Amino acid sequence: MTAPDDPAELSASEVAPTTTAADNSGVVVVDKPAGWTSHQVVGRARRLLGTRKIGHAGTLDPMATGVLVLGVGRATRLLGQLALTDKAYDATIRLGISTVTDDAEGEIIDRREVPVLTDDLIERAVASLRGAIAQVPAAVSAIKVSGVRSYARVRSGEDVALAARPVTVSRLDVLARRASAADGLDVIDLDVVVECSSGTYVRALARDLGAALGTGGHLTVLRRTRVGPFTLDEAQFLDADALSVLDLSKVARRCFPVLTVDAERATAIRHGRRLPEVTLPGEPTALFDPGGDFLALYRRLGRDAVPEAVFVG
Repeated sequence: MTAPDDPAELSASEVAPTTTAADNSGVVVVDKPAGWTSHQVVGRARRLLGTRKIGHAGTLDPMATGVLVLGVGRATRLLGQLALTDKAYDATIRLGISTVTDDAEGEIIDRREVPVLTDDLIERAVASLRGAIAQVPAAVSAIKVSGVRSYARVRSGEDVALAARPVTVSRLDVLARRASAADGLDVIDLDVVVECSSGTYVRALARDLGAALGTGGHLTVLRRTRVGPFTLDEAQFLDADALSVLDLSKVARRCFPVLTVDAERATAIRHGRRLPEVTLPGEPTALFDPGGDFLALYRRLGRDAVPEAVFVG
């Protein structure tokens, strides 16, 4: 299936404001094909579902494939929360070649002969990238610098140095290694699995692993296998004739701690009021009425609970 022509990107904060039917609100889990931007996936989903109020919970680079979570209707208000969840990837890191984008789509900026690398040497370098680390994002990224996307500055010829950000890499394991040849150079390909916090750049991990080993490195394959509780097992393909939507209430129960309130508090929640002296089991918490209907996300404020987002009126 070829990608549509629209090259634009869409963030959770840029969701079209047009409303859709309440009973169609929920989440669609898509298996994004290679070559598509995340906004192109949104455009396809809009046509299949017949609504414009669709957004995504965090982009995937065009070369990447795998899990992309879409919010439909009222569920677009959940996207900011869903984008903050942890993620998992299968990836291939190529040692010996560095690129301007830290992945296979960028121009080659350095080539090095790869020395003999023992498994122990590779493991020590990999171990240095696990846990809570300060990561410098890829320069060719959507991060804004003085209001301009970093990738736009790089493409205009600027040297961009982004500040390091705290991220957590809970898993980074090498599953296989292969000697290969690329661009007339002998290289090593490492198949890895990554589990990490939101905001982690896997291609930056490839770059930093190559730097630690003195070889340079970049990402050649990236497949997202999980976003929070949503996995490839339930992901749908865009060449289908229709997409199924996971109900908003089911999504809320699956993604957040849950608290069922009495009828009086349910009325207060519908009006977006503060709930005095309410203990929430998590941050945020999905609140349900006695009949099992999802009402809102609330967070703690002192000894009270206040609305993060209300989904009923």
